[in-house]
Amino acid sequence: MIRPDSVRRVTGISTRSFGSVATVRGAQYGPAMATRISLTLDCKDAKLLGEFWKTALGYVDEPPPAPFRTREEWHASFNPPEDDSVDDGAWLCDPDGVGPRLSILKVPEPKTAKNRLHIDVRVPGYGSSDQRWARIRAESERLVKAGGILLEEFDGHHIVMADPEGNEFCVAAASA
Repeated sequence: MIRPDSVRRVTGISTRSFGSVATVRGAQYGPAMATRISLTLDCKDAKLLGEFWKTALGYVDEPPPAPFRTREEWHASFNPPEDDSVDDGAWLCDPDGVGPRLSILKVPEPKTAKNRLHIDVRVPGYGSSDQRWARIRAESERLVKAGGILLEEFDGHHIVMADPEGNEFCVAAASA
């Protein structure tokens, strides 16, 4: 998937080594984090949410770890019970290597409360406040078409949304 140049899909977390400068689509950002992190999202339908988050973040399916050639081969190496399918998970990564890895894993229990941690999808922060707000609105409309749900607008600042299973996230402008 190719990301539109007009939208920066970084979750606010960089994965480069400390002291380096992260570059995304030609824009430079400050020193990166000292520690790489991954995010894990529990869900009911990993394939559905995997497709949504690939669209939202511009991520791709992460290749299986070496020495495995396929995700199925990797999964089978754990000798899982018969009812544990490789389709119970989705493993995504930023093709530019900047954003954190995102694992989406099926769990038996439903979501019961507001997320304690959420993702911010950032659009470019340059231009006037009206231009930034127009980019925020356009991105939220694109994500609604992909299955997202608009929950609340904070006019001129950010929009709170939910993925197809109700996990909250925000669409906002990056720092100028």
